[in-house]
Amino acid sequence: MFSQEPRQAFRKNQLMEVICQLRFPEILTIAAKAPADFQELIRGDYPQYTARKEAPAPKLTGAPGNFTLQNQPETINYQFASADGTWRVNLTSKFISLACSRYTNWEDFAQKLDLPLAAFIKTYKPAYFERVGLRYINAFSRKQLDLEGVPFRELLQPCYLGILAEEDVQETATTRSSLDTEVNLRGGCRAKIHAGPGMIRRPGKAEDKEVYFILDNDLFMSGNVPVNLSTGAMQTLHQQADSLFLGAITDRLRDAMEPLEYL
Repeated sequence: MFSQEPRQAFRKNQLMEVICQLRFPEILTIAAKAPADFQELIRGDYPQYTARKEAPAPKLTGAPGNFTLQNQPETINYQFASADGTWRVNLTSKFISLACSRYTNWEDFAQKLDLPLAAFIKTYKPAYFERVGLRYINAFSRKQLDLEGVPFRELLQPCYLGILAEEDVQETATTRSSLDTEVNLRGGCRAKIHAGPGMIRRPGKAEDKEVYFILDNDLFMSGNVPVNLSTGAMQTLHQQADSLFLGAITDRLRDAMEPLEYL
């Protein structure tokens, strides 16, 4: 399941989105007024601004036989995006995140995160982070990789495939087959993994009828992570994510993504 090979970059990486999220004890100042001071510190790199209200799912309260649904207060999600929209910073009273839809390498991503994270710490002075998370969402396209007609069992390791790993099972006859699991990793990390075939719908674009293989690795550390150790926590998560990803793919899929030099 895990690979001990050195990390690797790919010319045709299949990442749909990479997200880093840091959760903290609620800061009411963020909910009370628009984060103007924070925006001024990052506006050069993230000039586009939007804000939307979000209603959390109702909370179940009470005892068995006397449960009630309690509505939760709305939260405001502030978003700051790069000019081309490929980088997005989101800020609420409980978390800050950076998302990228055109990922190249960890060093570039970490550098992009430095500015908004430093601005957040300077402006709001969080006591600590309750959760540090790093999520890699891959959508493997056989069409883009010149692998049309190749079954997924030749591209992914059996533990991610379920019934699709069997040679006598036809993909076209399987309406649904997915894996969802949570596992402890080294260094105090955990991973929530979703793997399986799926369709992708992109707003404003024609319907895409290709069946992709989705590999969604959500790695995180929970507990009170000191602010000054958050960078190290993210580096540890990144290292674990590399090992997990390389252990999930076969040599055939690796070659199709056109490996670059080891980094």
